[in-house]
Amino acid sequence: MEQISPETIWKTDEKELASLLNANLVAPKTRKIHFYAPSFMYYKTSYYHVSPMAFPTISITGKGCALKCKHCGGKVLETMHSATTPEKLFELCSRLKREGALGCLISGGCLPNGSVPLENFVDAIGKVKRDFGLTVFVHTGIIDFFMAKRLKDVGVDAALIDIIGSDETIREIYNLDVTVKDYENSLKNLSEAEITFVPHVIVGLHHGRLKGELNALKVISKYKPSALVIIAFMPIHGTEMEKIEPPKPLDIARVIAIARLMFPKTPIVLGCMRPKGKHRTETDVLAVKAGVNAIAFPTEEVIKFTESQGYEIAFSSFCCSQIYLDFSKG
Repeated sequence: MEQISPETIWKTDEKELASLLNANLVAPKTRKIHFYAPSFMYYKTSYYHVSPMAFPTISITGKGCALKCKHCGGKVLETMHSATTPEKLFELCSRLKREGALGCLISGGCLPNGSVPLENFVDAIGKVKRDFGLTVFVHTGIIDFFMAKRLKDVGVDAALIDIIGSDETIREIYNLDVTVKDYENSLKNLSEAEITFVPHVIVGLHHGRLKGELNALKVISKYKPSALVIIAFMPIHGTEMEKIEPPKPLDIARVIAIARLMFPKTPIVLGCMRPKGKHRTETDVLAVKAGVNAIAFPTEEVIKFTESQGYEIAFSSFCCSQIYLDFSKG
């Protein structure tokens, strides 16, 4: 395989990038791909359909978020189960377990400093782990070492964190007065706490354009994530950015290809947040060509494509961050 640098991929024009992807010059061809369809979105194809309660998402702040980011405005929280006290969280997880849940993602809106207010919930999360044996992923936001260590100690399976590589994007889109360094410190804290962590990079968050994604990957590369998830800005109705064009499928593939070069041994996932329709169909196929190991909520077209290319396929009802375990099993 030709040696191609991440900077070359970042700067190359669309025609050359498409040629590189089609020629399989960016990443070695893998022989197995994992498809994930957790229960927080409706999903049904001729190949697979979602188990109704297998892996739900929970917001510990309900619909509340201090930041009201321009791309989300709290709308994503409205799709989650609400559990705004430790008691409600435990009761909800008890019910979800009875209804067949295998695990859950605990998330929520952010405080003004960019953190998710987990402090009062840590003991309840530990009790959920002990009593129900659920796989628990936690979306942390900005996090200090003390909180990272507490999450590790109560048995959280993995910490998920969005990493933004542009100070301007953090200010303009997140309405947040922190810097890229604060996100890097969060990765350092998670790493030193020895908790499994899975960074997410959002393509096109800066008004649909590429800006800090390469820098975000460089920041992450200083540490050893268990997996890396690439997601993409998608316009959400009712938000300040509802009329902004999403990034092009090729630009999403561009970031995936760079990630593949920078993290040759780390499982890489195309995550659930990305535009739908024809855009998603094109993105999914390009993502496979760019070297992903997994896709969340894959289109029927990409499933057929991977079959035609001789891939071994595995389906799961878990959150796609689970790839770090599934990948290690082969």
